[in-house]
Amino acid sequence: MTEPILGGARSWNIALAVVLLLASANAEAVIVAQDDTKQTLRLFSPARRIVSLAPHITENLFAAGAGGFIVGVSDYSDYPEAARRLPRVGSADRLDLEAIVALKPDLVIAWGSGNSAAHLAKLKAIGLPLFISQPRKIDDIATGIARFGELAGTSTVANDAARAFLARKAELSSRYAKRPLVRAFYQIWDQPLMTVNGEQLISDVMRLCGAENIFAGLSQLAPTVSVEAVLAANPEAIVASGMDETRPKWLDMWRRWRDLTATARDNLFFVPPDIITRHTPRVLDGAQLLCTEMETVRSRRPGATDTRRP
Repeated sequence: MTEPILGGARSWNIALAVVLLLASANAEAVIVAQDDTKQTLRLFSPARRIVSLAPHITENLFAAGAGGFIVGVSDYSDYPEAARRLPRVGSADRLDLEAIVALKPDLVIAWGSGNSAAHLAKLKAIGLPLFISQPRKIDDIATGIARFGELAGTSTVANDAARAFLARKAELSSRYAKRPLVRAFYQIWDQPLMTVNGEQLISDVMRLCGAENIFAGLSQLAPTVSVEAVLAANPEAIVASGMDETRPKWLDMWRRWRDLTATARDNLFFVPPDIITRHTPRVLDGAQLLCTEMETVRSRRPGATDTRRP
């Protein structure tokens, strides 16, 4: 009479062990990630249908090894080349919500300051898994790539990319960050005359190159300033980014003021916007170019010997 009872208990214990093992495996499969707004997102499996709502997000998903899982992107998602062939879901600030829903995404990655808050609220109300990306600094790029890898189950690729990015940044910092300081004005537009403050990505790149943003202390990320304010600050260099890969004609407007230090020493430079305004690994290409330009500024100081670093 005791044998069946023992056998039943043994069978029950084995069944319980299997259930606990399966529960443990399922628990481990849950992906938990905190976005840049401190909201926690849970996915029960790696994302396989991702919609990206900003060009920098698209580019970083490819860097994280998740490009093959993107099913829709916002306008101007043009890097890498494969991104150009993906379905569009509208511009960052004018999203086509119906197009997004029709793609049946299991993950939507949005841009905190670039996408409409009302649109994001609607997507969340629909029940789509929403992850907000809002990078500010250079290091945030590596963090974002690593998080995208977690969400897509491509952490091996993503973590390698993040480490390589930070290693390159550290190398640039060691070469340029402590070089003699260059006071610079960074112009992002001409009418109205606009710049960036110290919290914007471009300022972080400037610091990496040993340059000081003369308007770092302003409260807005992209403030409007006056010509008079620039002249009063008398920057040693003026750097501009236009709308595309072409040097903007308005950069040479500053040649009218011959007593301006940047003009007198011909320190008027251009950096293509895609490699300095987007929070992607290519920002270090922009940093390398800007750092080289700041070395040129140093070499043009009265009495300086040409010690520009390659």
